[in-house]
Amino acid sequence: MNKQINVLDTFAGAGGFSLGFQLAGYNIIGAIEIDKWASDTFKFNHKNVNILTEDITKLTNEQLKQEFNSELPDIILGGPPCQGFSICNINNGDPKDPRNSLFEEFLRLGKLFNPKLMIMENVPNLINAKTSSGEKVINIIIKELENEGYFVYKKLLVASDYGIPQTRKRLFVIASKKELKKPFPDRTHEIKNGINDNINLMPCPTLWDAISDLNILKAREGGEILEYEFEPFTEYQKYIRFNSNKLYNHKAMNHTKRVVERFESMSCGESISNVPDHLKPYERNGNGKISSKVYDQNSRRMHPNKPCHTITASFYANFVHPYSHRNFTAREGARIQSFPDTYIFQGKPTVVSQKLLAKEGRTNERYLGQYNQIGNAVPPLMAKAIAENLKNQIN
Repeated sequence: MNKQINVLDTFAGAGGFSLGFQLAGYNIIGAIEIDKWASDTFKFNHKNVNILTEDITKLTNEQLKQEFNSELPDIILGGPPCQGFSICNINNGDPKDPRNSLFEEFLRLGKLFNPKLMIMENVPNLINAKTSSGEKVINIIIKELENEGYFVYKKLLVASDYGIPQTRKRLFVIASKKELKKPFPDRTHEIKNGINDNINLMPCPTLWDAISDLNILKAREGGEILEYEFEPFTEYQKYIRFNSNKLYNHKAMNHTKRVVERFESMSCGESISNVPDHLKPYERNGNGKISSKVYDQNSRRMHPNKPCHTITASFYANFVHPYSHRNFTAREGARIQSFPDTYIFQGKPTVVSQKLLAKEGRTNERYLGQYNQIGNAVPPLMAKAIAENLKNQIN
């Protein structure tokens, strides 16, 4: 790069988006994140970055200028929730309209700092979302950005196309002050199956390529800081473990004996709907009665020799380890998301439901646990691919 390119990360979470750009040689000047534990993780891993642990809607233009005017951002990143997250009074318009959502805050920062690029990440379903009047949400977003003088490009990207061991799909919107010849990166990897494989693409790592060197744990075992028990077996593991001297955030869930028995009955590809009836979940407050509602997406045992399914904020309940009779640890999820082992997640691994916290008045515990932070993040290697593709086009 001819000059340092400054990046401001909004709705920053634990910092996966920023980490990818940092790995590509960009300068992360600041971040905004409302959640304390996610912000703590960002601070811990980006020690020289100015991060505001604030509600973005409460920050005035004057405050934002004061915080970030010394090094103006060339790029603003963000994943503002755009569907059903109105920041306005419910009577003030359609809550699914991005002009009534946190997208408006993302746009406000663009108007304030006039960056060369604004890059937004969101769930694939945003492509199909419509307002109550039938207008496509994505079309409104594009129009609003175009009105600010940007050329706008959108594309669904797949994590496995960039060497990340999961099938995660995410929508990326890139808004650029100048027209881009190639807004999105080429694929570098593919899931190899021996049929019509592309010899120009590298094989995407499998789940086992990503986690097989981690300490073997049963339910209730492990801890927040451990010694490694094995050397790395794969190139992916060597990359992820670079300069890491300890194993962090590798604590197995405290499953009951019955849950362990449930997992023991499952083969790869099977989920909670496949287990014997007597091992299925009990009805809530049902005095030992087996629930008639079984969620097929819960606790599916993953295949070791394929990329994992999408890691989401609730992945602690979604997936069962290929061989151990337990759900994934936070570190296993971080590996699948492509976070290096030196990236240490703060806060508790999980928290009880928001409804229960509110009911019991425990509002001081309403934060994002490690699993939530990991599942919500942009995979760093995906962000790095985007960043590397753009850096010679924006000077």
